[in-house]
Amino acid sequence: MSVETVASIVRTISETIVKNEDYFGELDSVVGDGDFGYSLARGFEKVIEEFDTIDRTDSATFLRKTGMIVMSRCGGTSGPLWGTAFIRAAGVLAGKDAVEPEDAVKVLRAAFDGIAQRGGAGLGDKTLLDALGPMADRLEEELKTETPGVAFARAAETARTAAEATVNLQAKRGRASYSGERSVGSADAGALAVAVIADAVRQAHAA
Repeated sequence: MSVETVASIVRTISETIVKNEDYFGELDSVVGDGDFGYSLARGFEKVIEEFDTIDRTDSATFLRKTGMIVMSRCGGTSGPLWGTAFIRAAGVLAGKDAVEPEDAVKVLRAAFDGIAQRGGAGLGDKTLLDALGPMADRLEEELKTETPGVAFARAAETARTAAEATVNLQAKRGRASYSGERSVGSADAGALAVAVIADAVRQAHAA
């Protein structure tokens, strides 16, 4: 993938987040404070606003600059977590002229590690990591035998299944963790957001 392809994927991510602001907020309001959609959208609408002027020297530079916008403009914990995801993803692409399919796995794992370290969360804590981790695992496995388009489509399906499975988990991080056992019975907003975004990217770019 060229830097323009990477940029196009980022635009799809940004537009999906802004489009789903109310939906993500509703998901978060079940056991959280309901500001997830609003906070996330404020950062990514800024990415859209500045999209044409973000440095495209290479994919790593574009992702790093995007991460800085997200980190500075998203409210609450969304800015540090999602911004870190983009900045860590940029780190694994540094020095690369083109992004190969296998690099997508590295990008997802770098984002996962950055969020985990920044937020002190892990698999099973009922966060977006519970969708992001399985998605990366499925993509890596599918790329061994399938085309990138098929591999990502299946990874997106896994993200959805994993996100919906968080309904059975008790939240251990974030505002939802204050609800204790009451957090069981509803899916995590961040995990579902990952699933929605993955499906949008699949529809727009996985061919």
